[in-house]
Amino acid sequence: MKDGSDSATGTTAMQAGVLAGYAGFLVTAAARAPSVHNTQPWRFRVSPDAVELWTDPRRKLRTDPAGREMLISCGAALFGLRLAVRSLGYLPVTELLPDPTRLRLMARVSTGEAAPPNGLERHMMDAVSRRHTHRGPFAPGPLPHGLLAGLQHDALAEGATLVLVTGGLAYDRLERITAAAARRGGLSPHARADVRRWTRVAASTARDGIPATALATSTGRPAGRLPQRDFDLGRGIARLPAGGAPPFATAVLLTPGDRRADWLRAGQALYRLLLHAASRRVYASLHTQPLEDAVTRDLISTQLALPGHPQILLQLGPATTASPTARLPPGEPDSP
Repeated sequence: MKDGSDSATGTTAMQAGVLAGYAGFLVTAAARAPSVHNTQPWRFRVSPDAVELWTDPRRKLRTDPAGREMLISCGAALFGLRLAVRSLGYLPVTELLPDPTRLRLMARVSTGEAAPPNGLERHMMDAVSRRHTHRGPFAPGPLPHGLLAGLQHDALAEGATLVLVTGGLAYDRLERITAAAARRGGLSPHARADVRRWTRVAASTARDGIPATALATSTGRPAGRLPQRDFDLGRGIARLPAGGAPPFATAVLLTPGDRRADWLRAGQALYRLLLHAASRRVYASLHTQPLEDAVTRDLISTQLALPGHPQILLQLGPATTASPTARLPPGEPDSP
């Protein structure tokens, strides 16, 4: 997706009117982004000439003291906002971390010059309403021809790298590392508290967290699937079936650095490639638990000889068993 960050930043009165007239659409589209545990840790502030994206630290996980996962989630919302601006026929002008005195302000987005969206951008926008994080079984069948290469291009366009883990020794090492991380995470009081806070029973009307209909039972792990976080915790609330076909591809999303701007770029790359995949009816399970620990992240990078810092583990395949989760009404941030 094109970004007008290098073009003139002044907006015309007409472009400012676009933001005012379509503020609800822009913010609602951005808020459809994926977030860890569906915490939705973002807030938006709309002015006549820009939409600001802020973090909501009250929605940060206990296992995320540095806010890495929170900022990845906010980065995904930022890409959703940029894509929504593109759908209106303008290039987004994005200022990342624009004010060092306001640490919760992640980005400011305004409209640049007029430019119609291309075909892929239109398809990605159409996929916003049906994209979901997939935790249930995959369906059999290959991915569409050329899709994996396209997803790798998506990551590069956002300043990240998507490395495919193609079986053999590399996959075996990744599976062992993630299995050990899952066992440790299952014993962590903070991790268990996060799961209990952010999972929902079938009768819940909450518009955040992970509903029972998006959770798979933990009765065995299908071949080829990396260990998933235990969201059920023996409560019997999961409603997705187990089993299914193996995922078609396993990948690691990397960034060259490991600071706040890198985490925001990782989120933008993640949402871009997830929407591209969803536009072709391909979905991803996201494995965040192994990367919550810095030592495990370093181990994955070393053991797999990765050219960067791991931010997200993904497994991709066709799927038909889940639907998008609910979202909170987007709100403005508290006074900084």
